[in-house]
Amino acid sequence: MKDTAKPLRLAIVGAGAMAREHIRAFLDLPGNSVAGIWNRTRNKAEMVASEFGIPVVADSIEELYGRTRADLAIVAVYEPAINPIMKRALAHPWAILMEKPVGLDLLDGEDIAAVARSRADKSGNVYVGLNRRYLSSTQAALSDLRNDPHPRFIHVQDQQNLETARQIGHADIVVRNWMYANSIHLVDYFCAFGRGDITEVIRVAPWQPENPGVVLAKIAFTGGDIGLYEGIWNGPGPWACTVTTSRRRWEMRPLERASYQNAGERTLNPVEAHPWDKDFKPGLRLQAQRVAGAVHGDQPAVTLDEGLRTMRLIEAIYAH
Repeated sequence: MKDTAKPLRLAIVGAGAMAREHIRAFLDLPGNSVAGIWNRTRNKAEMVASEFGIPVVADSIEELYGRTRADLAIVAVYEPAINPIMKRALAHPWAILMEKPVGLDLLDGEDIAAVARSRADKSGNVYVGLNRRYLSSTQAALSDLRNDPHPRFIHVQDQQNLETARQIGHADIVVRNWMYANSIHLVDYFCAFGRGDITEVIRVAPWQPENPGVVLAKIAFTGGDIGLYEGIWNGPGPWACTVTTSRRRWEMRPLERASYQNAGERTLNPVEAHPWDKDFKPGLRLQAQRVAGAVHGDQPAVTLDEGLRTMRLIEAIYAH
């Protein structure tokens, strides 16, 4: 996990908790600097600027680009604002890391992607902050499974509570689209671990928006892998992901911790988490490194098209 990317000049769009976490992660890379920040409420932007020594507090995204000429804009805003703000950010030639989800819902995400593809670079430098792909637990499992040719069974357990979402202050439109806003954390594991294209999504226990309960879906991939999504709404359940082959079973529960069970054994063998996942919001430090490398063309990061693939899978699971 050595840092090799060239330094970046960063611009921040948003001044909430996630913006701060991204700043911390990117500033830990050698040579990076935050050149400016914009937020709809200027005093919040000024507070973050003061905290991190950011020299420019802009009054618009257009001014932010003009005064910083940043290499990378990090867009971390509330879901209803993602579409209009991303369109304004996409008008400039910087690379963009947008915090998930890719829009309020799939239609919103497709609209953003259409604008991104109209750019001269065809959206190739727009990335999505699906940070659980960068957890050291996920990375350990992916690394081990990379050379395992056997079919994978991917079991994802999701749990959501709409009343809790309302109580912590989310707007009704966000709550209605909570599977995009929050279940994306879990559904993306299928896209991270499943090989090939998704060929089929069978809704075993369909989503009932008027009476949320158990949602079950089987997912098939061209590479031969099979997934089972289990969503428990308004009831108890874990956030967990397991990936099983005939050789080994990987378990991430909680998601930040990995353990494995070998064939013929009963013991779970824990894997030590990387210190980055203790010092930063889990996954963000490695994500920053990968995005920085992607901006310079020498490392992969999760692209807008990949983020949209996960949004489409959410739509397939939750269609009604």
